[in-house]
Amino acid sequence: MDEQKIARINELSRKAKAEGLTEAEQTEQAALRREYIEAYKASLRAQLDNTYVVTPDGKKKKLKKRL
Repeated sequence: MDEQKIARINELSRKAKAEGLTEAEQTEQAALRREYIEAYKASLRAQLDNTYVVTPDGKKKKLKKRL
């Protein structure tokens, strides 16, 4: 997610607190927030996919995916 979209999310948030948003702005804010959350989740998944646990005997085990 680029800096311009994050700045727009923040701008809409400030406007919502100050004066309220139009229907179009609310829709835009919801879409931008969803995109931000999905990007955050993808980043976290990628980090966890490359995480290993080192056991006391020195062996590396890859984290297992939990449901």
